Amino acid sequence: MRKVTTYLSACFLAFGLSLSAIAQQTFSGLVKDAEDGSPLPGASIRAGAYQGTTTNASGRFTITNVPASVENIQISFVGYETVQVPTRTFPQELTVLLQRSVFNADEVIVSATRVTDRSGMAYSNVTAEAIEKQNLGQDLPVLLNFTPSLVSTSDAGGGVGYTGIRIRGTDATRINVTVNGIPYNDAESQGVFWVNMPDIASSVSSIQIQRGVGTSTNGAGAFGATVNVSTNEFRREPYAELLNSYGSFNTRKHTVKAGTGLLNGKFTVDARLSQVKSDGFVDRASSDLRSYYLSGGYFGKKSFVRLNVFSGKEVTYQSWYGSPESRVNGDREGMLAYIERNGLNERDAQNLLNSDSRTYNYYTYDNEVDNYKQDHYQLVSSHTLNKNLTLNVNGFVVRGLGYYEQYRDDDRLRNYKIPDVIAGSDTITRTDLIRRRWLDNYFYGTTFSLDYNSFRKLTANFGGGLNKYDGDHYGEVIWARYAGNSSIRQRYYENTGTKTDFNLYGKVYYQFTEKLNAFGDVQVRQVQHKILGDDNQRRQQDFDQSYTFFNPKAGLNYQISERSTAYASYSIGNREPNRDDFTESTRQIQPEAETLRDLEAGFRTQSSKLAFAANYYFMDYKNQLVLTGQVNDVGNSIRVNVPNSYRMGLELEGGIALNRSWKWNANATFSQNKIANFTEYVVDYDNGGYQEIQHGKTDISFSPNVIVGSQLTYMPLKNVELALLTKYVGKQYLDNTSSEDRTLDAYLTNDLRFIWTLTPNWAKQISVTALFNNILNETYASNGYTFGYIAGGRVQENFYYPQAGRNFLVGLNLKF
Repeated sequence: MRKVTTYLSACFLAFGLSLSAIAQQTFSGLVKDAEDGSPLPGASIRAGAYQGTTTNASGRFTITNVPASVENIQISFVGYETVQVPTRTFPQELTVLLQRSVFNADEVIVSATRVTDRSGMAYSNVTAEAIEKQNLGQDLPVLLNFTPSLVSTSDAGGGVGYTGIRIRGTDATRINVTVNGIPYNDAESQGVFWVNMPDIASSVSSIQIQRGVGTSTNGAGAFGATVNVSTNEFRREPYAELLNSYGSFNTRKHTVKAGTGLLNGKFTVDARLSQVKSDGFVDRASSDLRSYYLSGGYFGKKSFVRLNVFSGKEVTYQSWYGSPESRVNGDREGMLAYIERNGLNERDAQNLLNSDSRTYNYYTYDNEVDNYKQDHYQLVSSHTLNKNLTLNVNGFVVRGLGYYEQYRDDDRLRNYKIPDVIAGSDTITRTDLIRRRWLDNYFYGTTFSLDYNSFRKLTANFGGGLNKYDGDHYGEVIWARYAGNSSIRQRYYENTGTKTDFNLYGKVYYQFTEKLNAFGDVQVRQVQHKILGDDNQRRQQDFDQSYTFFNPKAGLNYQISERSTAYASYSIGNREPNRDDFTESTRQIQPEAETLRDLEAGFRTQSSKLAFAANYYFMDYKNQLVLTGQVNDVGNSIRVNVPNSYRMGLELEGGIALNRSWKWNANATFSQNKIANFTEYVVDYDNGGYQEIQHGKTDISFSPNVIVGSQLTYMPLKNVELALLTKYVGKQYLDNTSSEDRTLDAYLTNDLRFIWTLTPNWAKQISVTALFNNILNETYASNGYTFGYIAGGRVQENFYYPQAGRNFLVGLNLKF
């Protein structure tokens, strides 16, 4: 910890000292609308790797300290064509006329749900170019691994299959994800299953990650972060791409992309077809992922309509169980004790004892797979009503269908509605069987926004969305050693979950002075969730719960100087419990909605060669749902509201272009994540009930106090790039007790990336990419879980998800 802090302090001090050594040129100008000559306040001006500014209320800008190495000044505004002005021809006072263009409507559609430098909130923009450098088959969470405050994990250990992210310690159920402004989170669990969108990274045009409550958007309430994905991109010229990669664990990715460019001045068609396969680092944790993406756009004089159809099919061998601590540590005596405690049969015992310490997989049945297909249909549109008003209206349908299959040893017949089997004088009450648990669902709705720009001091958005989820859950027995008079695919449980989510929001940006602007955002969200039928534990569910939430947000942004700004914001977010919180609850313990009050304050500065930002946050939770050790009547863990908890931290980001060849980007998060007064409940099988342990103030699980990311890039030649990618994640607790015997150890990984780009006569570009992951062979686990009980003494079972050691991926990308 001390080494990391000292290292970063020295680096950021070096950034600061560099500020005074960069001044060279100054450029000034006026940006106007080409049609009526009115000024465009808020237009973006970019120079070099980091330097930028915006035009003032009069449409004027001045950008100083631009070195001679910068070749172009880029001027852009949402809904207008971007202009590049060469610095060598830049006049003393330039007037830039920007053309309004319906071809930029894609960025208009997502702008209502994104934040800007004027919002007073912490965020990161990730470009398609940055994603492409890492896109060799691993899932999107792994490709985002080096963004601030983010930790990624992989069940299979190699970054393919079931992967996930945490941001500021919050899990996927508290991270709101949208695709083109349309909600993606599973409506019931509120989780995000990236495995259902294989290779979506190859169709991404940009991603914005908002940390904290963020701005109002559609879908589940953001309770830690928002990930806003855009796949829409206008490309004027026809193109084709072939992307192929291969690497460790027999990982391979094959992608074909093509587009027509602009046809007849009005139409475009873009398509992608992908396959990703991997054997996985963990035993048998294979993935077979297939997907396609098809998008057609119509560009009228003032209207734009795009139809997106994309689909993902995944067959993933389950590696959800994790590995017992004794297996990870190679502790044979501990494994034997684990076998005895848990009554493992001979097959499972030998699997545990004889597997590799880091690749053990509990599951051995050859078809223990998750098999699921998800289809997305999106119709997005933007209509220019007049110069000041734009209307965006979208509709969507998501269709999901699939199951996970499991082999069960010696399970009770009555659990599957199968009568006991009479065989002579014997009564058979248990059997080996294979079951499938199905999910058959539809998710559909609409989103909209009305965007207003006065082109003076006021910008406003009014929007919202209405969506409905309708999902059938049921289980089937497809084989049983003793089946009696039951039928194949006989359903042993069946229930329906429906959820309606409606929200309206209004946002206002107002420029009070040349230096001070304010941001206000109010959202009203109404949710109704129903569950009816019997669940997989044969328990009857008859649940109907409604919520109405009011989520206000406000921020200030002050321009200290041309290069530096300070900001602050305060937001309130509310979130309903998820499906499991209701189905696993008891009469005595019913879940309540959670509330988050989020304070953000920060400082940003930039020049042509350097950028630095610091953001302080205080996320104050009321009734946060956490695991306490309490269980329901069938022994399943339940989450319980704790009255007071918080996350407080400092996020630092820096980037410096040392010279033409060297560039370094780094970020670090230092935080405290606490529950004010935590009580642990330990199930007591000896005496019944619980033993209660008062822990006082404790750390929130899976919330490291230190997260550091670094990307050091070296370009010895214009077409060759080498990068050292470093990630440090501090110690994490597996539960909320702050117990040192239930932790994920801190880890430090280093990856090495090589990119060689060629431009032959017969192709637009050829790129060869090699990614060497974990080059120092760090032994670590990025996720896990724990549970404890009392049976002849205290027992604590820890499980881990080990990640791959040294491994590689190599890719070839052909662009035509």
